[in-house]
Amino acid sequence: MDLTSILGWVATILFSVMLIPQITKTIKLKDIKGVSLLLFVTYLIANVVALTYAYLIDQPPLIFKYFIGIITAEVYLIVFLIYYKRKKLGV
Repeated sequence: MDLTSILGWVATILFSVMLIPQITKTIKLKDIKGVSLLLFVTYLIANVVALTYAYLIDQPPLIFKYFIGIITAEVYLIVFLIYYKRKKLGV
Protein backbone atom coordinates (compact mmCIF):
# COMPACT_ATOMS: atom_id res chain seq x y z
CA MET A 1 0.00 0.00 0.00
CA ASP A 2 1.46 3.36 -1.01
CA LEU A 3 1.53 6.57 1.07
CA THR A 4 -1.47 8.03 -0.77
CA SER A 5 -3.63 5.02 0.08
CA ILE A 6 -2.47 5.00 3.69
CA LEU A 7 -3.29 8.69 4.12
CA GLY A 8 -6.67 8.15 2.47
CA TRP A 9 -7.56 5.30 4.83
CA VAL A 10 -6.34 7.19 7.92
CA ALA A 11 -8.48 10.19 6.94
CA THR A 12 -11.39 7.87 6.24
CA ILE A 13 -11.18 6.30 9.69
CA LEU A 14 -10.83 9.64 11.47
CA PHE A 15 -13.77 11.21 9.62
CA SER A 16 -15.82 8.07 10.25
CA VAL A 17 -15.44 8.17 14.02
CA MET A 18 -15.51 11.93 14.59
CA LEU A 19 -19.01 11.91 16.11
CA ILE A 20 -18.18 9.27 18.71
CA PRO A 21 -16.78 11.77 21.28
CA GLN A 22 -20.00 13.82 21.08
CA ILE A 23 -22.14 10.69 21.40
CA THR A 24 -20.11 9.61 24.44
CA LYS A 25 -20.28 13.07 26.04
CA THR A 26 -24.04 13.33 25.55
CA ILE A 27 -24.64 9.90 27.07
CA LYS A 28 -22.27 10.56 29.98
CA LEU A 29 -23.77 13.98 30.81
CA LYS A 30 -27.33 12.98 29.84
CA ASP A 31 -27.67 16.47 28.39
CA ILE A 32 -28.11 17.92 24.89
CA LYS A 33 -27.52 21.52 25.93
CA GLY A 34 -25.32 23.29 23.39
CA VAL A 35 -25.68 20.58 20.74
CA SER A 36 -26.83 21.68 17.30
CA LEU A 37 -29.41 19.25 15.92
CA LEU A 38 -29.13 20.96 12.53
CA LEU A 39 -25.42 20.10 12.40
CA PHE A 40 -26.14 16.38 12.77
CA VAL A 41 -29.05 16.40 10.32
CA THR A 42 -26.89 18.21 7.76
CA TYR A 43 -24.04 15.77 8.39
CA LEU A 44 -26.41 12.84 7.81
CA ILE A 45 -27.79 14.28 4.55
CA ALA A 46 -24.29 15.11 3.30
CA ASN A 47 -23.14 11.55 3.97
CA VAL A 48 -26.11 10.06 2.12
CA VAL A 49 -25.41 12.23 -0.94
CA ALA A 50 -21.67 11.52 -0.76
CA LEU A 51 -22.27 7.77 -0.39
CA THR A 52 -24.27 7.82 -3.61
CA TYR A 53 -21.38 9.63 -5.29
CA ALA A 54 -18.83 7.15 -3.89
CA TYR A 55 -20.83 4.22 -5.28
CA LEU A 56 -21.06 5.90 -8.69
CA ILE A 57 -17.28 6.38 -8.89
CA ASP A 58 -16.57 2.99 -7.21
CA GLN A 59 -14.30 4.19 -4.40
CA PRO A 60 -14.24 1.65 -1.52
CA PRO A 61 -12.54 3.96 1.04
CA LEU A 62 -15.16 6.63 0.44
CA ILE A 63 -18.01 4.10 0.49
CA PHE A 64 -16.75 2.86 3.86
CA LYS A 65 -16.34 6.40 5.22
CA TYR A 66 -19.78 7.62 4.22
CA PHE A 67 -21.48 4.41 5.36
CA ILE A 68 -19.88 4.68 8.82
CA GLY A 69 -20.70 8.42 8.83
CA ILE A 70 -24.37 7.63 8.23
CA ILE A 71 -24.42 5.07 11.02
CA THR A 72 -22.76 7.39 13.56
CA ALA A 73 -25.06 10.27 12.58
CA GLU A 74 -28.12 8.04 13.02
CA VAL A 75 -26.87 6.81 16.39
CA TYR A 76 -26.31 10.37 17.55
CA LEU A 77 -29.73 11.49 16.36
CA ILE A 78 -31.32 8.63 18.30
CA VAL A 79 -29.33 9.56 21.43
CA PHE A 80 -30.29 13.21 20.93
CA LEU A 81 -33.98 12.38 20.62
CA ILE A 82 -33.91 10.16 23.72
CA TYR A 83 -32.44 12.91 25.87
CA TYR A 84 -34.62 15.57 24.25
CA LYS A 85 -37.76 13.58 25.13
CA ARG A 86 -36.50 12.97 28.67
CA LYS A 87 -35.86 16.69 29.09
CA LYS A 88 -39.36 17.54 27.82
CA LEU A 89 -40.94 14.99 30.14
CA GLY A 90 -38.79 16.10 33.07
CA VAL A 91 -37.39 12.60 33.65
